[in-house]
Amino acid sequence: MPGLQTYRGRRASSIENDRLRVTVLFEGGHVAEVLDKGSGMNPLWTPPWPSIEPSTYDAALHTAYGEGVDARLLSGIMGHNLCADIFGGPSAEEAAAGLPVHGEASTVLYEISADEGELTMQADLPLAGLRIERRLRLHGQAVSFRESIENRGGIDRAIGWTQHVTLGPPFLQKGETIFRASATRSRVHEGEFGTADYLVAGADFDWPLAPATRGGTVDLQRYPAGAVSSAYTAHLMDPRQDRAFFLAYSPAARLAFGYVWKRSDFPWLGIWEENGSRVQPPWNGQTLTRGMEFGVSPFPESRRQMVERGRLFESPTFRWIPARSRVSVEYWCVCHAADSAPETLERPA
Repeated sequence: MPGLQTYRGRRASSIENDRLRVTVLFEGGHVAEVLDKGSGMNPLWTPPWPSIEPSTYDAALHTAYGEGVDARLLSGIMGHNLCADIFGGPSAEEAAAGLPVHGEASTVLYEISADEGELTMQADLPLAGLRIERRLRLHGQAVSFRESIENRGGIDRAIGWTQHVTLGPPFLQKGETIFRASATRSRVHEGEFGTADYLVAGADFDWPLAPATRGGTVDLQRYPAGAVSSAYTAHLMDPRQDRAFFLAYSPAARLAFGYVWKRSDFPWLGIWEENGSRVQPPWNGQTLTRGMEFGVSPFPESRRQMVERGRLFESPTFRWIPARSRVSVEYWCVCHAADSAPETLERPA
């Protein structure tokens, strides 16, 4: 039944039908689970370390989550988290004021109410002066998201706004999982992203063939088979299409999973790969993920860097929320059985 429960030791709420179960965490608002009942599989990432409520995080006590500014976020991260009002790290001054990596939306407490097939989430972001609202509704093998950000301040605000969707095992498998996306012009992260980078830093390319440091190209449509790797690439969604999408396909489970959205809302897709390269806590060389992160910004970077970048491939790299205004978007998550990897993804009629 929908309502208050626990999920992996966290306070949670779920909605479900005969095909899917969707579970959301009260603290951080993370979509922890989109369970396909036919296969029994949740494609979303569950970190290999214990998860705690961000409100209980204490840097002196919880050293297992690392010593960086991202430790509070990592203590509670799971599945699909919302990055707002930044996508990336805070400035030194913002961090000193208490702003976490990827903004407050991934760590604050949400008010959640659930009824059969529908769930509503609301939270205030006190440092940013914003209010978040999400409405999730089940539609067979799909979930619709209606999401709003309200600016309660008296000034226009430049924000990052990204859906940080991260996939993990057993859905994600080395050398096996297949990806599709309506991507076009692309760029590799412009500096060192990890200790096992294998793509040419800052290189521009056309999806899906990224230039490799060893020469030649790598097809990003299949998760690499290597023992260790790390990468981040930014992709402009096809300007010729009103809708944008990504999908991932598990041959072992014969399951397709992905999201579809209005391209004008979220023109960018960031692909984050972590394959055993981060050896510091809490990663400890044990993490296999692929983030498919669609939003208003191409790269995870500070607010100042985001604004100073301004545009990439002639497309804006952040969004304005006008003073005392509310901006809404809609997107869909789709999860269904398939005998082979689909070439595209459509929202239900």
